[in-house]
Amino acid sequence: MKIAVIGAGIIGVSIAAEAAARGADVTLIDKNAPGSGTSSTTYAWVNSNGKEPVGYYELNLAGLEAHHRLAGTGADWFRPTGHIELAATPEHANELQRRLERLGQFRYEATGISSSTASELIPDLIVPEDCAAVAYFPNEAHCYPALYIRHQLQRAKHLGAHLRIGAAVESFEETTEGVNVILSHGNSVLVDQVMSAVGRWKNDITAAAGLGSVVTEYQEPGDVTVGYLAVTNPLPVAIDRILTSPKLNIRPAGGGRLLLQALDLDATATADAVPAIDSDLAREFIHRLQEVLKNTGNAHITELHVGVRAIPADGRSVIGSVPSRPWLYLVATHSGVTLAPFLGSAVVAEVFDEPEPLFDEFRPTRPWDATPARSWRHPASPGSNNAQRSPSPGAAPSLPAFSSTAWARPLWPTRRALLQQFHRGTARLGFMRSTRRH
Repeated sequence: MKIAVIGAGIIGVSIAAEAAARGADVTLIDKNAPGSGTSSTTYAWVNSNGKEPVGYYELNLAGLEAHHRLAGTGADWFRPTGHIELAATPEHANELQRRLERLGQFRYEATGISSSTASELIPDLIVPEDCAAVAYFPNEAHCYPALYIRHQLQRAKHLGAHLRIGAAVESFEETTEGVNVILSHGNSVLVDQVMSAVGRWKNDITAAAGLGSVVTEYQEPGDVTVGYLAVTNPLPVAIDRILTSPKLNIRPAGGGRLLLQALDLDATATADAVPAIDSDLAREFIHRLQEVLKNTGNAHITELHVGVRAIPADGRSVIGSVPSRPWLYLVATHSGVTLAPFLGSAVVAEVFDEPEPLFDEFRPTRPWDATPARSWRHPASPGSNNAQRSPSPGAAPSLPAFSSTAWARPLWPTRRALLQQFHRGTARLGFMRSTRRH
């Protein structure tokens, strides 16, 4: 079988490697360098924490387990050191307790711990005086996407996959022998199956196939498609796991650096501009960091990124073949870092006629139910509950199913469609614009 995988990000390279391992003749296509698109700015928290509904929880749990299996006893791209969450308000503490109880029913490893235990696990933690609750999720992890992509890319190449980097997909041409993927500069690739894993550019691929939109587009500053990530200089800080705190979300970024996230600050984020590394925003990140961790007195921001997330138009993952284009298999999802190794194996298995039941509620053929989010707001703080929606003037009609007829027209144009299960501090996928200090 000849397969074209479009998108050399974290999901695309996973699919390419697994397809090559199955003996397929694989061509991996990307108009940019591998890992430079949607996967290049991500918090990369590997988890199934707070993921709803149950089907999405199970999908992410499969991803978490797949990471552990693939990493085995050690991998430079995977850090299974767990996650600690601090709650400083009664509301957050109550939500955290409800989440622990719910996760316990699913036998997900999650437990309440004392502040002193948290300080043992993160020695340089400054526990807030108003700390109301602490939770520990020992099986969760963080990932270094560039290293993961390198691993899967080398694996795919070793198994015979071909790379077409710097080639943009312009159109598709159905023939009696398969489908021609028409590339820029007049090149083409004849294949039996096209697997699309292009993140936030999914609409470009569906448009090239004469189909409707799949992912929601950036609309305005602060909408849920955009968010900041900040990287510090190397620091002598004792922290080796993810920390979710009332002021800031933090994880190691390698080489002593820290990756910082604060969802309430995302209210000013735009897709086409990045504040400078000496901006008020950068100073606010450092101010919060110094209130959360010791030994950060000389901290400064060396990189500031704005990520644009790949969020399907109704907020739910899209995984499966399109009936009107049976040669086209779509993967469009949030939480791509968590899901990548499982999607890689499971979607390839489907192409080889091995259906995956976990995908059933995420098929492109499902009835879509997307309400334009006209007034979504970001959480008041990193440790507060999920982003909330203010009352809307009215609900939009359901999106048409991705049937052979519905796909001939554009989907309903949602504004800032939000994953109902979007959890604070979750992995932030998106296109990178950045400013750096070298």
